[in-house]
Amino acid sequence: LPLVESGGGLVQSGGSLRLSCAAFGIAFDYYAIGWFHQAPGKEREVVFCISVSGGSTYSVDSVKGRFTISRDGAKKTVDLQMNSLKPEDTGRYYCAAARPGSQCSSVEVWGQGTLVTVSS
Repeated sequence: LPLVESGGGLVQSGGSLRLSCAAFGIAFDYYAIGWFHQAPGKEREVVFCISVSGGSTYSVDSVKGRFTISRDGAKKTVDLQMNSLKPEDTGRYYCAAARPGSQCSSVEVWGQGTLVTVSS
């Protein structure tokens, strides 16, 4: 598997989780990496995207101030720190490798996802 997510689980509202995406066998330094959220019964949408260099990020308004993203080129990992979690953050989170400069709109490689459940 080229992208493997970990760190999902069950957490109470207001709690924190840290998701990690590890890349194997892909040109990690070529891709922007994004985290996508798919809530139950809804379409998958980008939550956070980090550029190839890690110097630029994009996030949706609903996670601003709560989530942060970081990238480690040596380890080939991208982490998503999620704080102040809300029940609406529940769903499967996918890591994806996207073409650079696309704000992760042009995904070329998907991970299998990790499940996050936030209880109220």
